[in-house]
Amino acid sequence: MTFSIVACDLKEKTWGVAVASKFPAVGAVVPWAQADAGAVATQSFANTSFGPRGAEMMSQGLSAKQTLKLLLKDDPEREQRQVGLVDAKGKAATFTGSSCFDWAGGVTGKGYAIQGNILAGAKVVAEMEKKFLAAKGDLPSRLYSALLAGDRAGGDKRGRQSAAIYVVKPKGGYGGFIDRWIDYRVDDHEDPVPRLGELIELHHLYFGKSPENEWIALKGRTLEQLTMILKSEGYLNKNITFQTAFTAFIGNENFEERATAEWIDKPVLKYLLKKFNK
Repeated sequence: MTFSIVACDLKEKTWGVAVASKFPAVGAVVPWAQADAGAVATQSFANTSFGPRGAEMMSQGLSAKQTLKLLLKDDPEREQRQVGLVDAKGKAATFTGSSCFDWAGGVTGKGYAIQGNILAGAKVVAEMEKKFLAAKGDLPSRLYSALLAGDRAGGDKRGRQSAAIYVVKPKGGYGGFIDRWIDYRVDDHEDPVPRLGELIELHHLYFGKSPENEWIALKGRTLEQLTMILKSEGYLNKNITFQTAFTAFIGNENFEERATAEWIDKPVLKYLLKKFNK
């Protein structure tokens, strides 16, 4: 009842899953990943134990195919399952049980496994693979490109409800304390995949960094636009300097890492001008 892509980027040392379904909170069921081990998507009457068990097996050095074989070995309902795995070396495996509802199937390639059931047709998986291989950027961006392609190709033939993306890399989490890098879910929405894309864009905006050539000095038209925002939002008045008001404003918007009293980076400026309609 779901379509997903499991993939890795060994140069970036990232592993992850993107998934969508006509099912509430699919992100609470399907995607599992462990840095330096691999990633798992378990779906179609999902056996959620496949996620942590699969990650543990691959962390011990088993390949995706070996892990898949062991997961299915003692499962009496294996023919109802659908599973995709990518291991620490980028080897992939996918399985679609004979009792999964049509259309159901999957493909694998170097560093990825794509699978789905109750789909609009085989074109869903084909379009996902095509887009993933052609997409540029980091793994989350490529995963999302594939998911969107599958969704626009028909996706789950019953309709749309939820979508999620989960990506790990060593010390990739907030502050570098854990490996969970990207973890966004749209649990119940009439068109969840585009909304998931908006959340990924926000992640890049809040936690990314721009090169110095995208830093815009706080002068001229930029200064005028930001001054208007500060005044309209109540940060700036005759008793408060621009620098004090701007520092408070940027802190409230959580962009301390992407602006100073002297400059603001281009993506953040664009976002703020759009948000405050200036």
